[in-house]
Amino acid sequence: MRYIVDHDYHIHSRLSTCSRDEEQNPERILKYALDHDFKRVAVTDHFWDANIPGASDWYKPQNFEWISKNLPLPRAEGVEFLFGAETEMDKDGNIGISRSCIDKLDFLIVPTTHLNNVGFGISEELAKTPEGRAETWFSKFNALLSKDLPFHKIGAAHLACSLIAKDREIYLRTLELLSEDELRKSFKRAADIGIGIELNSFDMSFKENEAMTVLRIFEIAKSQGCKFYLGSDAHHPKALDSAKAIFERAVDYLELKESDKFYIKNN
Repeated sequence: MRYIVDHDYHIHSRLSTCSRDEEQNPERILKYALDHDFKRVAVTDHFWDANIPGASDWYKPQNFEWISKNLPLPRAEGVEFLFGAETEMDKDGNIGISRSCIDKLDFLIVPTTHLNNVGFGISEELAKTPEGRAETWFSKFNALLSKDLPFHKIGAAHLACSLIAKDREIYLRTLELLSEDELRKSFKRAADIGIGIELNSFDMSFKENEAMTVLRIFEIAKSQGCKFYLGSDAHHPKALDSAKAIFERAVDYLELKESDKFYIKNN
């Protein structure tokens, strides 16, 4: 059976500093789920645990007390609304959340590709070249896979994120430099531990002539047995409205089946 587009596990609310859109609230997110017949959605605001040192000034205000302002989440029959978060990984492979905080969440997203944040997400030296960015892509992704985490409720966010490099040519070149052999090894490990691999609507909004380059890593992930979930990464209602069509496009490109779907488990 073809992969059914019935969820969105990466949605920001007004509480994320990069949103601050009062219309992007839990009630609007629930309406989005109802309008598109989604069975599950998750609010995943940016977050750094106040008990973990090393937060950037941008992340410090976005602590657990702050993201909890969305609770209690609104409810509707037929929709499970999950309370999640998107933490961060620094250039040294440290993530901004404690195990006790993870236990309070239904779902956790860990991005490894915010390479736009030079000095925090990637070293200044490695940021200078596509080769350095590709090296960082692997080192951070593999660092995530080596953590002692409950991977049954964790997603690896936007692995083809455009923030890998602001310049589109450098971005595409960085993706091309990712070794197929190394990708196979990393994604086999990812499949073995059971982490979800995100299909992000912004990553999937590529031009037709970029499809092979962007989708290659996900095709390799699929070949190694990884499971996929969908994430709009929406910060504003407009992105919610366009997400489902992008999800359907990605499913068609990758020829995904229901057996390729990642299911969040909280037991």
